[in-house]
Amino acid sequence: MSKFVIECPNCGKYTQASSGFFARKKIDCTCGYTINVRTDKMTSRVCPHCGNNVIFDQSKGDKAVCPVCKEKINTSESMVNKIEFSCPSCSCQLTADKNSSEYTCPLCDTVIDVQAQAAKEKIKNQGLASVIRYEGDNQTFVWKHPIEDFNLGSQLIVHESQEAVFFRDGQALDLFGAGRYTLATQNLPALEKLYKLPTNADTIFHSEIYFVNQTVQMGIKWGTDSKVRLFDPVTGLPIELGACGQFSLKVCDSRKLLLKLVGTAGGFDQSDVIDGNYGTKPTVAKFKAMIMTKVKSNLARIIKENNINVLEVDEYLDVVSDKLRDCINEMLTGYGLVMPEFFVTTIMTPDDDPNFQRLKQQHADMYLKVRQEQILKAEAEASAERQTVEAQTAAKMKIIGAQGDAEAYKIQAEAEAAEMRMKGYTYQQETARQVGLGAVENMSNISGGTGGGLGDLAGLGVSLGAMSGVMNMTKEALNPMADTAAAMGNSLNNAMNDKWDCSCGNKGIVGNFCNNCGAKKPQLPEVWECSCGNKVVGNFCSNCGAKKPDTPETWDCSCGNKGITGNFCSNCGKKKGE
Repeated sequence: MSKFVIECPNCGKYTQASSGFFARKKIDCTCGYTINVRTDKMTSRVCPHCGNNVIFDQSKGDKAVCPVCKEKINTSESMVNKIEFSCPSCSCQLTADKNSSEYTCPLCDTVIDVQAQAAKEKIKNQGLASVIRYEGDNQTFVWKHPIEDFNLGSQLIVHESQEAVFFRDGQALDLFGAGRYTLATQNLPALEKLYKLPTNADTIFHSEIYFVNQTVQMGIKWGTDSKVRLFDPVTGLPIELGACGQFSLKVCDSRKLLLKLVGTAGGFDQSDVIDGNYGTKPTVAKFKAMIMTKVKSNLARIIKENNINVLEVDEYLDVVSDKLRDCINEMLTGYGLVMPEFFVTTIMTPDDDPNFQRLKQQHADMYLKVRQEQILKAEAEASAERQTVEAQTAAKMKIIGAQGDAEAYKIQAEAEAAEMRMKGYTYQQETARQVGLGAVENMSNISGGTGGGLGDLAGLGVSLGAMSGVMNMTKEALNPMADTAAAMGNSLNNAMNDKWDCSCGNKGIVGNFCNNCGAKKPQLPEVWECSCGNKVVGNFCSNCGAKKPDTPETWDCSCGNKGITGNFCSNCGKKKGE
């Protein structure tokens, strides 16, 4: 029978066991666990030489070696390499290897950070702390220093974005910002006033010190624990949505946070906000119910007030996030906390819900209808714009044509004026001549070209006095009367006999072209009466400058009515062009 040391798999303490037929097979540990020697003698340990986790038989004693580095692992030195500490939840005494990172308490199942707890035990064993500083992690909002007895002269170190608050008897007293301080009665006025601190450095005083981390802690996840029921504001169909995302949190009032939330607790970290399973021990999520209630009640309201289509809600995630953040901050500020950012990253839609499938179908139909209306509207606008452009182009062409006609008439008038100046007579004389030729042509058409010229003129009621009145348009036209009377008579006679004189000197020509020079027979100008009473030859009145009116377009109807100037026949009422 040989004796060996066996480790309790529950608490990590060592006890003596024996091997052999008559040896005890079960041993009761002080923690209450019954050690089965046959099965619990197999254990694992981190090799202090190579760092590998080795499973070995404890009954072999110091003969157990690491299979990797071949060094002994179950020596007395390794047994000495143990630390003792207390559980922060149930305060039971535990033992673990110094190299361990985590250890689960066998009584309350709290997962303990061995290295952090060992550091706290070391500080407690040293008694007074000469240097007081923050020793928590980056996910902690409030960390309580494990020492509660101090003496004047100790050094207090507060890092950037931190505050240290002295707390005693439920009161938040002196507060220190970033810096290094030597504790004295001068910088502890609140403690000095209430408790009369000692004046010498050897006498201790009691106080709790809380370090408050004021950095913005980001990436805290959240999610609705149930669906949010609402009616789609566009279609009115009932649907259920879920939401999740992340937010950041920051301490804005250290005193208010300590008094209203922390109290006598050991601290406050992210596990206390919304996730009770985060961290080293199960905790109560203090803000989970509040955040879930605010999200559920306001998510449906925000979608309804902003008339957001559920199928297009991803376009409004920033709007929804900002409004939810404002609603949550209204309550968080009462606890000394503020939420700088709140992000809704995902809106979960019920794809298998028949109402949601119907909603998607209605949205698709509505989209196609709106798209078709937009296309028709665009086509109508394009057609109207095209017609407008065509009308503008036609108007511009008409203006250009009118300007061309006016310019052509101007050139013609200038040419005629130049020709008259070259021939030595004036515009008034030319006008009188044209009027006379027109009268002769009219008489010729009426009388059929028979009878004498003066007799026909008299028969038509046109006397020499009338001709004299026409030719008396200007004083200058009467002076060469003797010269032009003969030419006029010849012209009248020739006109009545359908003869004309050419500019080359050939006279009494019968036909449309001169047999001497080949010039075409000139057309007698049309004479029209202006509204001012003036008889005019040309396109503009020489008296008032009015333009010659356009001759209205006429058309003949199928019923026999002819010379119609309107759009409908006055006889049968038929429309023009039908």
